[in-house]
Amino acid sequence: MAKVNTKIELQFGDKALNEEQLVSMAKEAYGKKDIKNLDIYVKPEEGKAYYVVNNDITGSFDI
Repeated sequence: MAKVNTKIELQFGDKALNEEQLVSMAKEAYGKKDIKNLDIYVKPEEGKAYYVVNNDITGSFDI
């Protein structure tokens, strides 16, 4: 199966964030480099995103 190029942008209120920005923000919030897996859950109504690093460590950051 051929790879499909995709673009994801979350738009809410007067803000817009793409996947690259969210990943960068999560990595900065985590603050370490030992990331093998990174899951991000965005809750625009809270103005926050939550992350899970390596299926174990959790945290959040403001969006």
